[in-house]
Amino acid sequence: MTIETKMNAPAGANAEVRAATAEMMAAFEALKAANDMRIEEIEKRGAADPLLDAKLKRIEASLDKQRTTLERFSLEQSRPAIGEDPRRSDPEHKSAWGAYLRKGDDSGIARLDLKSINVGTEAQGGYVAPPELDRLIEQRLMAASPMRQIASVRQTSATVFRKPVSLGAASAWAAETGARAETTAPTLDLLEFPAAELYAMPAATQTLLDDAYADVDEWLADEVEASFSAQESAAFVNGDGSNKPKGFLSYTKIADASHAWNNIGFILSGADGAFAAVEPADRLIDLVYSLKSQFRANARFVMNRRTVSAVRKLKDGDDNYLWRPGMAGEAASLLGYPVTEIEDMPDMAEDSFSIAFGDFRRGYLIVDRQGARVLRDPYSLKPYVLFYTTKRVGGGVQNFDAIKLMKFAAS
Repeated sequence: MTIETKMNAPAGANAEVRAATAEMMAAFEALKAANDMRIEEIEKRGAADPLLDAKLKRIEASLDKQRTTLERFSLEQSRPAIGEDPRRSDPEHKSAWGAYLRKGDDSGIARLDLKSINVGTEAQGGYVAPPELDRLIEQRLMAASPMRQIASVRQTSATVFRKPVSLGAASAWAAETGARAETTAPTLDLLEFPAAELYAMPAATQTLLDDAYADVDEWLADEVEASFSAQESAAFVNGDGSNKPKGFLSYTKIADASHAWNNIGFILSGADGAFAAVEPADRLIDLVYSLKSQFRANARFVMNRRTVSAVRKLKDGDDNYLWRPGMAGEAASLLGYPVTEIEDMPDMAEDSFSIAFGDFRRGYLIVDRQGARVLRDPYSLKPYVLFYTTKRVGGGVQNFDAIKLMKFAAS
């Protein structure tokens, strides 16, 4: 068995990170200067100079570009070490799977007993992918999906993952030799996370499949990544739970002062579709401290890039910007907490829930049912070969105290 170890990043990579960080900091300083000029223009003339607005947008675009570059470097340098699966070095296993993908010969796979058991589908439902392909798909989804990076991810072999949650254990005080009164039974809630089927159907030419130097597993993982990650991201945020994960914005939302289990608490922004005109930072601070102390240590803000653009211009009472760019691949921060951009979060609008804050690793659970399935179809779209690839994914809130929202409304 061979082990690939993660060594120190090459000097060239470190230089690239330093250069990208320097460019990002320069862009942030330019953004602050341009925004200060814009505020002065509004105070003097009642409106901003259109040329200044255009300059601000160009600086923001440059800032976004540098942030994306730093995130890419961070992912490349933090990639975990990968130990080779013993089955990968099995010539018979590699040959059988390769023969199925390239030529449609499934005799070797059937002999190795890799055929999947498909519930609710026809007999020709495809074959369970070997562990290395399953791992390739998961690695790419982890890199492409912000929710997978910040939430808990659990592997399961069951169709429905069930998690009991204690809502309070009964206890009481007693003297060392005093009598112990019987306590009431603890209250439990059973959360269920059904795994729904997610599918993609990339197409390949026979020329690609006949190319002995082409890594078909890598190609297939790359192709399904884009489709799977887009569908997953939308479901983890806004999914209704019907044949898909339930997004954290799809649960019942209630004012945090009246928060109860099975609901997500929210704080008002102070204005309809916008931040409060006076002391907008105060409402963000209220959002931070609506979270219990045990969840704040690993908490983060979640919003889309248009909301980030608005947040970048906010200042506190001492005229300091609330937003800080990330250093050397670290996430940007707001009030000292990291910011994760998820495009599926809603734009700022009246009554929208455009900002979330919480410990998503403890608050949201993603369930992956092990075993992606691949069905080779050379008939439906000749001369292309289709690879109907499916995996089962579930998700939902596992701790309703760990996530809070900001509602953009005055009342």
